[in-house]
Amino acid sequence: MTLPLCATCGTQYSAPRADCPICEDERQYVPQSGQRWTDLDTVRAKHTARIEAQGPGVVGIGCEPRFAIGQRALLVRTASGNFLWDCVAYLDDEIVAAITEAGGISGIAISHPHYYTTAIEWAHTFDVPVHLHENDREWLGRPDPSVDWWRGGTKQITPELELINLGVHFAGGTVMHWPDGENGQGALFSGDIVQVIPDRGHVAFMYSYPNLIPERPPVVRRAAAILARYRFSAIYGAWWDAIVRDDGHDIVQRSAKRYLDFVSS
Repeated sequence: MTLPLCATCGTQYSAPRADCPICEDERQYVPQSGQRWTDLDTVRAKHTARIEAQGPGVVGIGCEPRFAIGQRALLVRTASGNFLWDCVAYLDDEIVAAITEAGGISGIAISHPHYYTTAIEWAHTFDVPVHLHENDREWLGRPDPSVDWWRGGTKQITPELELINLGVHFAGGTVMHWPDGENGQGALFSGDIVQVIPDRGHVAFMYSYPNLIPERPPVVRRAAAILARYRFSAIYGAWWDAIVRDDGHDIVQRSAKRYLDFVSS
């Protein structure tokens, strides 16, 4: 059965429908031209795989031209095996072969519902679980037994990788910490829960990016306090080459302070 994909956000649903709840939410949008649908086979016919190194032990996976929101996934290669951070709607034989040749993956974790996309296709293809935060359960368009709905503030998903619920952007908004990443300096994988922006000396915190709704100050304050306990030099954002290479920990703290100073003045 061919399952519908929202052409605007890339979310795959388990059955045809008229609406896309992800896009109708104020953190996303329905285009002025209206709701549009496609499917994975149609997308494969019009796009090709893009697989490029993004850092030490980190490989970006996406497609050209960009589809839907345009994020890229990250294959994180740790001492205990490979893991996929975030997800993209596009999946083809080239991507499957590249990941298989690299040793496969032990699981998938996704920062927030905008990137759930075809996660179930990925889970079935590689026979692995998808770790999603319980607080965002309502947004999954294709429920499936492969989903691990985790709860609480943190989850150790491999010996090297820990998921951290910050609650920014979505209640289940999650980042992933790799202490041994970036050649031992530590890496934070943030999607756009902590958004890497053109000014690589700062990051941003937003409730809605396309509609420019700022995140609530108590949420940002809590997120900064949580991340203050972690050591990391690099921050890997949601987009191709959206990476803070150095001083990531201090950049997060400095950016949160700047944000909170602005909204309280």
